Amino acid sequence: MRFGLMFSHQVPPGSGLTWHQPYRDMLDCLPRAEELGYSSAVQVSHHVQRDGLCPSPLVAMAAAAAVTRTMRIATGILLVPLYAPLKLAEDVAVLDALSNGRFTFGVAPGYVSEEFAAHDIPRPERTRRFWEAIDLMQKAWTAESFGFEGEFYRVAEGSFVNPKPIQQPHPPIWYGLSGPKSLAEAARRHGVLYPSPRHGMAELKEHLAIYRAACAEAGWTPTELPLGREVFVAETQAKAEELAGPAVTYLFRELYGAKSAAGERELRDDAGNVVTDKHDVDFANFKGRYIIGTPEFAYEELKRYRDELGVTEFINWMHLPGLEAGAAMKSVELFAKEVMPAFGVTA
Repeated sequence: MRFGLMFSHQVPPGSGLTWHQPYRDMLDCLPRAEELGYSSAVQVSHHVQRDGLCPSPLVAMAAAAAVTRTMRIATGILLVPLYAPLKLAEDVAVLDALSNGRFTFGVAPGYVSEEFAAHDIPRPERTRRFWEAIDLMQKAWTAESFGFEGEFYRVAEGSFVNPKPIQQPHPPIWYGLSGPKSLAEAARRHGVLYPSPRHGMAELKEHLAIYRAACAEAGWTPTELPLGREVFVAETQAKAEELAGPAVTYLFRELYGAKSAAGERELRDDAGNVVTDKHDVDFANFKGRYIIGTPEFAYEELKRYRDELGVTEFINWMHLPGLEAGAAMKSVELFAKEVMPAFGVTA
């Protein structure tokens, strides 16, 4: 079992945080987290969000690479259709070099309407653009020189992408997908699935059943299943919920709930009901998917995910939106002291 940390760098209205503070908090956290036994740092990403949810995950992870020595550095997730894929291939190769081969490329097509409108990318094209861009990048990383002719992207023959990534044939790719066709395509490509923290246990089981069946059909058995969860621990259940409850409710209401209400991507509460009004999102009706409580509670919940889903790495979203850095770091330390050793992970 491995454990990582997830960062989004959001500044909710009224939080009192400056725009740069969450980035500083991450850079202060990671060297200590590495000492404590955390093995990865993962960057959430969206674009043109009012609260500044990180729009530049590669830049943020380059900074993370500079303050760590052994951690996996990952995007979780970068929205590929919003980028020029040739430039993206170059940036990924350079980041793999900067991190000495520690970068994992987490990718998704995206779904948030305002992101596509702002970047002047037709939203209905996002899935086709996504797979075509992945094809282009993989060719760029593996060929000495190359050309590409697709529906959306063209690269002149004889073009070079250098330096090549340290990891061969290219950095590992994690796929943040949930649609049946996309899950099957990721499996066909021998891609690792990175499920969204939006989904509850029942949805995760549905997605994994489709994915694993497609993997079997492709003659391939995945060896890892990373999973991102909102995780926060404190000495008592009440204290953990007091500190982290408003943060997770903000996250689920203002992004996931709002997009579900707009008909862009379904969000289901713990009872399986689809959210049609973002104000229906509160802590109580989503509590079942959060791991917020005492270390003992966190251990039992994580063990349940491990045993029922086969999770191999938990990516803990502890630096939640608007949460003060000192409170987040207390959770990081307490989790490492009281929970990780129960899974055989020590500093």
